[in-house]
Amino acid sequence: MDVESTGRRIARLVLALAYFTVGVIHLKSPAGFLPIVPAWVTWPREVVLATGAAEIAGAIGLLVPRLRRAAAWGLAAYAVCVFPANIKHAAEGIAIGGQVLGWGYHGPRLLAQPVIVWWALWAGGITDWPFRRSG
Repeated sequence: MDVESTGRRIARLVLALAYFTVGVIHLKSPAGFLPIVPAWVTWPREVVLATGAAEIAGAIGLLVPRLRRAAAWGLAAYAVCVFPANIKHAAEGIAIGGQVLGWGYHGPRLLAQPVIVWWALWAGGITDWPFRRSG
Protein backbone atom coordinates (compact mmCIF):
# COMPACT_ATOMS: atom_id res chain seq x y z
CA MET A 1 0.00 0.00 0.00
CA ASP A 2 1.40 3.40 -0.92
CA VAL A 3 1.76 6.37 1.42
CA GLU A 4 -1.18 8.25 -0.10
CA SER A 5 -3.51 5.31 0.53
CA THR A 6 -2.29 5.02 4.10
CA GLY A 7 -2.62 8.77 4.58
CA ARG A 8 -6.14 8.77 3.18
CA ARG A 9 -7.13 5.88 5.41
CA ILE A 10 -5.77 7.64 8.50
CA ALA A 11 -7.44 10.92 7.48
CA ARG A 12 -10.73 9.07 7.02
CA LEU A 13 -10.50 7.38 10.42
CA VAL A 14 -9.57 10.60 12.23
CA LEU A 15 -12.36 12.53 10.51
CA ALA A 16 -14.90 9.79 11.21
CA LEU A 17 -13.90 9.66 14.87
CA ALA A 18 -14.12 13.44 15.20
CA TYR A 19 -17.53 13.68 13.54
CA PHE A 20 -18.87 10.71 15.49
CA THR A 21 -17.71 12.18 18.79
CA VAL A 22 -19.12 15.63 18.10
CA GLY A 23 -22.34 14.06 16.82
CA VAL A 24 -22.81 12.20 20.10
CA ILE A 25 -22.18 15.43 22.00
CA HIS A 26 -24.82 17.21 19.87
CA LEU A 27 -27.34 14.48 20.73
CA LYS A 28 -26.46 14.26 24.43
CA SER A 29 -26.22 18.01 25.10
CA PRO A 30 -28.11 19.98 22.46
CA ALA A 31 -28.67 22.91 24.83
CA GLY A 32 -24.94 23.62 24.77
CA PHE A 33 -25.10 24.38 21.05
CA LEU A 34 -28.27 26.46 21.02
CA PRO A 35 -26.56 29.79 21.80
CA ILE A 36 -24.54 29.66 18.57
CA VAL A 37 -27.45 28.78 16.30
CA PRO A 38 -28.28 31.84 14.16
CA ALA A 39 -31.65 33.47 14.93
CA TRP A 40 -32.93 32.78 11.40
CA VAL A 41 -32.77 29.01 11.97
CA THR A 42 -36.24 27.70 12.77
CA TRP A 43 -36.58 24.93 15.38
CA PRO A 44 -33.01 25.33 16.63
CA ARG A 45 -33.08 22.41 19.09
CA GLU A 46 -34.32 20.04 16.41
CA VAL A 47 -31.70 21.35 14.00
CA VAL A 48 -28.95 20.73 16.57
CA LEU A 49 -30.26 17.18 17.07
CA ALA A 50 -30.44 16.65 13.31
CA THR A 51 -26.88 17.89 12.91
CA GLY A 52 -25.74 15.40 15.52
CA ALA A 53 -27.48 12.59 13.66
CA ALA A 54 -25.97 13.82 10.38
CA GLU A 55 -22.48 13.85 11.88
CA ILE A 56 -22.86 10.30 13.17
CA ALA A 57 -24.33 9.06 9.89
CA GLY A 58 -21.53 10.74 7.93
CA ALA A 59 -18.87 9.28 10.21
CA ILE A 60 -20.25 5.78 9.79
CA GLY A 61 -20.71 6.30 6.05
CA LEU A 62 -17.05 7.25 5.63
CA LEU A 63 -16.12 3.82 6.97
CA VAL A 64 -18.45 1.88 4.66
CA PRO A 65 -16.90 1.68 1.18
CA ARG A 66 -20.16 1.77 -0.79
CA LEU A 67 -21.40 4.78 1.24
CA ARG A 68 -18.07 6.61 1.43
CA ARG A 69 -18.52 9.03 -1.47
CA ALA A 70 -22.04 10.02 -0.43
CA ALA A 71 -20.87 10.49 3.17
CA ALA A 72 -17.94 12.62 2.00
CA TRP A 73 -20.25 14.88 -0.03
CA GLY A 74 -22.64 15.07 2.91
CA LEU A 75 -19.95 15.97 5.45
CA ALA A 76 -18.46 18.57 3.11
CA ALA A 77 -21.91 20.15 2.67
CA TYR A 78 -22.48 19.92 6.42
CA ALA A 79 -19.25 21.84 7.11
CA VAL A 80 -20.45 24.59 4.76
CA CYS A 81 -23.92 24.69 6.34
CA VAL A 82 -22.70 25.06 9.93
CA PHE A 83 -20.31 27.88 9.06
CA PRO A 84 -22.87 30.57 10.01
CA ALA A 85 -23.01 29.10 13.54
CA ASN A 86 -19.21 29.22 13.73
CA ILE A 87 -19.26 32.86 12.60
CA LYS A 88 -21.92 33.75 15.17
CA HIS A 89 -19.96 31.98 17.89
CA ALA A 90 -16.85 33.98 17.03
CA ALA A 91 -18.43 37.35 16.29
CA GLU A 92 -20.61 37.44 19.39
CA GLY A 93 -18.10 35.85 21.78
CA ILE A 94 -20.73 33.40 23.00
CA ALA A 95 -19.84 31.39 26.09
CA ILE A 96 -20.24 27.64 25.75
CA GLY A 97 -20.23 25.73 29.00
CA GLY A 98 -19.47 28.97 30.80
CA GLN A 99 -16.29 29.56 28.80
CA VAL A 100 -15.72 32.31 26.25
CA LEU A 101 -13.19 31.29 23.64
CA GLY A 102 -11.08 34.10 22.20
CA TRP A 103 -9.82 34.75 18.72
CA GLY A 104 -6.89 32.44 19.41
CA TYR A 105 -9.48 29.68 18.97
CA HIS A 106 -11.97 31.30 16.62
CA GLY A 107 -9.52 32.67 14.06
CA PRO A 108 -7.86 29.34 13.29
CA ARG A 109 -11.23 27.56 13.55
CA LEU A 110 -12.83 29.81 10.93
CA LEU A 111 -9.79 29.57 8.66
CA ALA A 112 -9.83 25.77 9.00
CA GLN A 113 -13.39 25.44 7.70
CA PRO A 114 -12.36 25.17 4.01
CA VAL A 115 -9.74 22.61 5.05
CA ILE A 116 -12.44 20.57 6.79
CA VAL A 117 -14.53 20.66 3.59
CA TRP A 118 -11.51 19.52 1.55
CA TRP A 119 -10.62 16.89 4.17
CA ALA A 120 -14.04 15.25 3.85
CA LEU A 121 -13.78 15.24 0.05
CA TRP A 122 -10.23 13.89 0.04
CA ALA A 123 -10.81 11.29 2.77
CA GLY A 124 -13.90 10.11 0.91
CA GLY A 125 -12.07 9.74 -2.40
CA ILE A 126 -13.90 12.58 -4.17
CA THR A 127 -10.71 14.49 -4.94
CA ASP A 128 -7.03 13.67 -5.13
CA TRP A 129 -5.96 17.32 -5.16
CA PRO A 130 -3.26 18.35 -4.44
CA PHE A 131 -1.52 15.00 -4.28
CA ARG A 132 -2.13 13.71 -7.79
CA ARG A 133 -1.91 15.99 -10.73
CA SER A 134 -3.01 14.99 -14.18
CA GLY A 135 -0.35 15.61 -16.63
